[in-house]
Amino acid sequence: MLILMKILFIAGFGPIPDDLSSSKKLYSKDLEIEFNEYDGGYMHAQKLDGCKGFAIWPLSLAAEDCFGTKIWPEDLPRPQAWLEFEVEDVQDASEEMKRKGYRLLVDSFKEPYGQIVSRFLSPEGILVGLVITPWLRDSSMKPP
Repeated sequence: MLILMKILFIAGFGPIPDDLSSSKKLYSKDLEIEFNEYDGGYMHAQKLDGCKGFAIWPLSLAAEDCFGTKIWPEDLPRPQAWLEFEVEDVQDASEEMKRKGYRLLVDSFKEPYGQIVSRFLSPEGILVGLVITPWLRDSSMKPP
């Protein structure tokens, strides 16, 4: 098999919102990400380091991670993507997001593989995680 292309890293990821104001509030104000804003409302976070992982996460597994069942609840929008932000302290970040009115689906949960995570849905239906990922912080550790 001839390989013509080699993916080096994820160059970018972001939501495509219908409601720019609610997305701008979440990412710029509530998560305090610094953006440059361009014509038409395009916003680019040029000072935010890149993605350390890319995965296809089946909805049944995301549901099991958030709710303990393989079925996503009918009363919540089905997420269209996932996005994780590595934070200094998951508990502090989680409390801050709750104070800002976000409903956490998972709150400071330690996964069996060692990651600590809180999750909520963004206005666009992205399953957002606030995480501590030990192997991304300690280069001597290997991911599970």
